[in-house]
Amino acid sequence: MAGRTWEDHERAVERLRASYAAIPPGQPVRLAKRTSNLFRPRSEAAGPGLDVSELCGVLEVDPGVGTADVQGMCTYEDLVRATLAHALVPLVVPQLRTITLGGAVTGLGIESTSFRHGLPHESVVEMDVLTGAGEVVTTHPGDELFDAFPNSYGSLGYATRLRIRLAPVPAYAALRHVRFDDAQRLAAAVAEVVATGGLDGTRVDGLDGVAFAPDELYLTLATWTDEPGPTSDYTGQQVYYRSIRERAAGGEGRDRLSVHDYLWRWDTDWFWCSRAFGAQHPLVRRVWPRRWRRSDVYHRLLALDSRFGVAERLDRRAGRALREKVVQDVEVPLARLGEFLAWFDERVGMRPVWLCPLVAQRAWPAYPLEPGEVYVNVGFWGTIHVGPTAPDGPTNRAIEEKVHALGGHKSLYSEAFYDRETFDRLYGGEQLRAVKARHDPDDRLSSLYDKAVRRT
Repeated sequence: MAGRTWEDHERAVERLRASYAAIPPGQPVRLAKRTSNLFRPRSEAAGPGLDVSELCGVLEVDPGVGTADVQGMCTYEDLVRATLAHALVPLVVPQLRTITLGGAVTGLGIESTSFRHGLPHESVVEMDVLTGAGEVVTTHPGDELFDAFPNSYGSLGYATRLRIRLAPVPAYAALRHVRFDDAQRLAAAVAEVVATGGLDGTRVDGLDGVAFAPDELYLTLATWTDEPGPTSDYTGQQVYYRSIRERAAGGEGRDRLSVHDYLWRWDTDWFWCSRAFGAQHPLVRRVWPRRWRRSDVYHRLLALDSRFGVAERLDRRAGRALREKVVQDVEVPLARLGEFLAWFDERVGMRPVWLCPLVAQRAWPAYPLEPGEVYVNVGFWGTIHVGPTAPDGPTNRAIEEKVHALGGHKSLYSEAFYDRETFDRLYGGEQLRAVKARHDPDDRLSSLYDKAVRRT
């Protein structure tokens, strides 16, 4: 249920505080929720978790001011449903339906409007946080808790309510898929879009891309429009990422989606990862229920595989080397994109990869991108056969080293292997500890390092 009254919210917050008080000191504090978009394993937790079951709705949309008050566990799917009724959307809508607003703010979210609006937390104007002291604190940009909260992954508390800015949006997104033969030319086009707001005289409202091969890269330029016309449907038999190269090969590479379908264009096939389950095979796709073509279903299938070791058993039976999971999103300065992709092809060899330009609006302690500098988020998700060293994460370690050698940064939703000193230097460890000490004096919440690297 997306709608909640303010009275419902107050009761839900009291329920959350009671569940927090019921967790014995010394026991791990975790959310009691069934779904997650994290890709890092965690130690098993015994005992109760935080009851956030009633914190999953939209409290109010104010079209006049252009804001929405939203509970922390509300999914973007429910949030967008409520805001689109007013022809409004959040400034940045992460690409998967079941990412929650609180999760995107305390973790990391990104999408095609990030070249203009930055990351999801940069459109938050007010936030209520349940801290490690068991208090609900209202905080604003410039407050130490607010500024340290993004990328803290629950180490400083959990957002119960967020007020975010919204942007008007028309009915459709007109797309143009532009091919580039090398990363340098693509980077030059990105720089032009960021500097001028358009390319070749056409306004650009959304910007992302896919690199299928070193000499086959695409930028998808989205322009909001009310101009009517036929639209594509990629929730059926057609697959969105395949359409990019198919339409570009056929001529101008143009397409049109409803804004709703544009926002969730990647969710139906979890970018391209649904192919691992056979969901892109034409025969399988015809019998795979449409309601099950979505990222959270694939995530549950992946969790079952991890639990029962199906893929590992099949590899052993076939005599294949042990797999290493390489599921990461990294930010690389635009000027170093070509260098990173060349290294990635040689060292990792995983394609396609997602490309999403972003510009941070200001500095944030726990994810210190340079404000105003253009980065490109490079997303790659899969496994590679590496042999007996797979549990040690050799490929992921090499990626960490390369990204930071290039002046980039890596998000923490997946596995991380940093030593403590390096981690603190890269993710604002000293400042996070100071804020945590003030708002969690009994140290009840796990630190960011413990969560991200030690997997607690």
